Amino acid sequence: MAIPREISEQLCAGGGVDGLQRQIPSNEDLSFQARFHHALSDPVRLKILYALQTQPLCVCVIKEIISIADSRLSYHLNVLKTAGLISGAQQGNWIIYTITDFGRSGLR
Repeated sequence: MAIPREISEQLCAGGGVDGLQRQIPSNEDLSFQARFHHALSDPVRLKILYALQTQPLCVCVIKEIISIADSRLSYHLNVLKTAGLISGAQQGNWIIYTITDFGRSGLR
């Protein structure tokens, strides 16, 4: 493969193409990071995270704060939950959502 000498020297010093490939995270790790960044890429989801950072909340309070339709709120909560940024626990007729430690780290 024809590449610039400077690049070739750096590549050889780092173990060649194989050495470079070993430094790249696995597809599983990259998928996890993609879900994390996707979850943080929407202002509605960020607002939910900031609200949950103050205290655990039920869906009805989150809906009041966010002012969106139930189906949209459900979608956003599911994205956050799938990314591991929030968790939900059934308490009687309500689901109480809390921010996870991982979710808190995303707000720093």
